[in-house]
Amino acid sequence: MKEIINLLIEHKPLNSAQARDTMMRIANEEFSDAEIAAFLTTYLMRAITLDELAGFRDALMELAVKPDLGQEPAIDLCGTGGDGKNTINISTLTALVVAAAGYRVIKHGNYGVSSVSGSSNVLEYLGYTFTADTGRLQRQLEKHNICFLHAPLFHPAMKAVGPARRSLKVKTFFNLLGPLVNPAAPSHQLVGVYSLQVARLYQNFLPLLNRQFAIVHALDGYDEITLTGAAKVIGNDKEQMLSASDFGYSTTRPEDLFGGNTVAEAAEIFIQVLNGRGTTAQQQVITANAALAIQCFEPQRPLAECVAQAEEALQSGRALQVFKGLTQ
Repeated sequence: MKEIINLLIEHKPLNSAQARDTMMRIANEEFSDAEIAAFLTTYLMRAITLDELAGFRDALMELAVKPDLGQEPAIDLCGTGGDGKNTINISTLTALVVAAAGYRVIKHGNYGVSSVSGSSNVLEYLGYTFTADTGRLQRQLEKHNICFLHAPLFHPAMKAVGPARRSLKVKTFFNLLGPLVNPAAPSHQLVGVYSLQVARLYQNFLPLLNRQFAIVHALDGYDEITLTGAAKVIGNDKEQMLSASDFGYSTTRPEDLFGGNTVAEAAEIFIQVLNGRGTTAQQQVITANAALAIQCFEPQRPLAECVAQAEEALQSGRALQVFKGLTQ
């Protein structure tokens, strides 16, 4: 590890083979938490390269537990996190709405590192039991159109770096890897990123995975559509700027999306939204993101139609019933 860190400090990038080998050795627990933390910290001083990202991902996918969840089209809605905004659990709620709208969702997620409550925190708090059992995941998909893949159950390397990531309490390149290593390799992806630089990195990388995608970055710093301002959306064959008015909504205030100071508070907001008792701002930000996910499946469909379908899935109570079915 010393040699690798010295290379990185000298701003010499790793090639994909070096990156893959380093990640394999991390997964094999050859390094201490302090060494891993030092390794992660070097990437806070410079951007990761495409070759490094590819090598790290190759190792994670090679080691991953891969559930066979069929070949039917499905979408992941796992963002990078790391925007430091502490919003409500937008991607998780969006996933439930998309499933309720009739589309298969295989959501990859983890505990929060740089936020109070990641998707796994709130799901676990509300009674969802994580599993790597393929049969159980298949049944959830068949019955409810959705299942959740808790990253540490499928990625030994992510488990190995957990203590170091928690001690750093800042975003690392593992935030970039999370959306790229869904072990079920779904066909579609809506991914939010915390910077335009990362958006461009993903724009170059995601086509290599043969995936229908939409990359989202809100220009005021969020890794999701938040309706607080304009957002850049990059798809397979087009780029566009979207504002609240494009979804038929009014601009949202940042404070209206505050996710709470504890997991319990985040979970309370989560349930309020599913029960139709969320604020207008909370509900609209969920249906806006769900509309983009639906449009990933049907790129030629007008955004307004996708918004209407998402609204109906949430307001009808179907998204709540999907969640109840998963936690019973």
